[in-house]
Amino acid sequence: MRILVVEDEAGIAEALQRGLTADGFAVDVAHDGVDGLHLARTNPYVAIILDIMLPGLNGYRICSALREDGNSVPILMLTAKDGEYDEMEGLDTGADDYVTKPFSYPVLLSRLRALIRRAGATATPTDQLRVGDLMLDAHARRVFRGETEIELSPKAFAVLEYLMRQQGLVMSKEQILENVWDHAFEGDPNIVEVYVSRIRNAIDVAFDRSTLQTVRGVGYRLIDDQR
Repeated sequence: MRILVVEDEAGIAEALQRGLTADGFAVDVAHDGVDGLHLARTNPYVAIILDIMLPGLNGYRICSALREDGNSVPILMLTAKDGEYDEMEGLDTGADDYVTKPFSYPVLLSRLRALIRRAGATATPTDQLRVGDLMLDAHARRVFRGETEIELSPKAFAVLEYLMRQQGLVMSKEQILENVWDHAFEGDPNIVEVYVSRIRNAIDVAFDRSTLQTVRGVGYRLIDDQR
């Protein structure tokens, strides 16, 4: 799931990107309001973390512009201010929640996930995904084959989650990169093959299964192998 962070303080932006990536999100970062609004309008996000005090356009104006566009993406606002008026203005322009700096990352993450869950089918249809006896719990960040828990890195977990949400459909490398890696990724697209191989070893090879399939020249898909 892809998140947009619009924050001009480099240290906070980096910390959020690091933390959210470790928790399985693909994270795009903008450091000013103009770039933030452009990214929000041109990419699908499950949520936006939006600072209020930004160069170019402030967070209130970005939020208001997105709502006027008909964009209902969940927005969590960040601000160094702490006052009833600021909270009211943020919520009045269409924000869904409000966190005051300095903030606790675990608390921010919990509130962000709550926003995504409340958005329902638009953002995350369900926390528990199943393909046969393979089960992924997106909220608890756990994967099971039957009763056996499988350990995956955060990025491998994100790739598997994406493929499970598209069960039976063939997804190309480009589609996987777009949805699991951040917008600024400029590395080798074959990194997808590396993660697919790791996932296959973990969920299939170890159990003599063939759930994760390669469709030569097209991409990858997850199916129930009915064993």
